[in-house]
Amino acid sequence: MLSDRILRLPRVKDATGLSRSTIYERVRDGTFPAPVSLGKKSVGWSAAEVDAWIQRTLEAGRKQLDA
Repeated sequence: MLSDRILRLPRVKDATGLSRSTIYERVRDGTFPAPVSLGKKSVGWSAAEVDAWIQRTLEAGRKQLDA
C-alpha cells in the first residue's frame, strides 16, 4: 500500500512558489494536480502528486535552458 501525505494550501504554496490563484488556475487548466476533498469546506493535495509536478517542472525548465 502506498503511503502519501496530504498538503494543505499554505504548504503547496511554499513548496511550489505559486500563489493561490495560480494554483487554482492551473488546476482548472489541468496542468497542476487537483485537490482532494477533506471535508465540507477543506481540500488538500497529494504530496506525491505535488512532488511529481515539481520534478516535471524542473526538468522542463532545465531542457529550455539547454535549448
